[in-house]
Amino acid sequence: MAKSSSSSDSNNEQETTLEKPPPQTSLTTLLKQESQLIYSLFSSLDILAGGILRKVAAGLLGAAYVCFVLFVVMIVAVILGVGLVGLWVEEPVCVREKVLFDYSQVNPSATLAVGDYKGGLNDMVMREVPVGQTYSVDLVLVMPESDYNLQVGMFQLVAEAVSTNGHLIDRSSQPCMLRFRSLPVRLVRTCLFSVPLIIGIRFETQKITIPILRHKEGYPRTEAIKITIIPRAGTLFLPQLYDAEIIMNSELPWKKELVHSWKWTLYVWTSVYMYIMLLIVLGCWFRPLIFPAITASYSREEEDRDTTTEVRRERPLLTKEGREVSETMRKWKESRNKRKEMLLHGVAPETEGSSASSISVLTTDGNSQVQGIDGH
Repeated sequence: MAKSSSSSDSNNEQETTLEKPPPQTSLTTLLKQESQLIYSLFSSLDILAGGILRKVAAGLLGAAYVCFVLFVVMIVAVILGVGLVGLWVEEPVCVREKVLFDYSQVNPSATLAVGDYKGGLNDMVMREVPVGQTYSVDLVLVMPESDYNLQVGMFQLVAEAVSTNGHLIDRSSQPCMLRFRSLPVRLVRTCLFSVPLIIGIRFETQKITIPILRHKEGYPRTEAIKITIIPRAGTLFLPQLYDAEIIMNSELPWKKELVHSWKWTLYVWTSVYMYIMLLIVLGCWFRPLIFPAITASYSREEEDRDTTTEVRRERPLLTKEGREVSETMRKWKESRNKRKEMLLHGVAPETEGSSASSISVLTTDGNSQVQGIDGH
């Protein structure tokens, strides 16, 4: 017995010595565990950083997309606002054109077309004076300071407004002459400006501006402005001209002038109102165009909510079915225990059918089935 006990003790010591791992193996295992822990830590950090970067990139991309959509909406609002104000606000007419007098006639004349202008549609629209505006016509003459013009002296300028049917609407007459300069003044002036005159920077001319016509536009409409030069009574001498130019400017009524003076303010506020209206329309009827990601998440949340509601509705049915199954199982177990007790006491069970009894329960949807069989 002593030998057997000693042999068993020696075997146990050998087993313990075999089961104890060497220190080198335990150190290697510890290093492996530490390396796996560090690797898992860095991998989790990489996953976290990657998720954050993806979220930041998605946020920046969404912000850039929304800014682009808002910028496009702002451009459309500015175009609509400026267009609407431009259709409502009237602009004054300003026409400046050089004319040529026909000196082959006894009384040279020049004409400025206003209504039926054949230069182009845009020029005709810019020349046509709206009804209710008052326009004024000025004639600019560039005349040489020659002895002939000084001797001609006074001459007459006649301006006529001609309607579309050829009738005379308005007429105005204005005398004109060169500004007088005495001989000593002209000599001193020539000496002072001798170098510019010789180089060609200055010329011995006079530029005269004469307001010759003022008319309020109505019906019939004005088609042309005719300017005629008439010599002084008792003479046939006509003035010498270098150049002639007609300037026509219109004036708005005071209400339209007030609106025109505030047109830039109207541009700004109309554009702001159009911008707000477009944002409301886009937010109400075109939300996926502005916020596609938010709309997708919102629809996903609605789907999840609907799914949760359906599950909650189905849960009472499943609970009721489970209760029925558990009640049936309880009754079956009670009847089985009774039969076992009767068999143990040597009393035959009272069965009307066969010695084996079975019970089966099926759920209404056919997804679960419970079946029990007794007899062995």
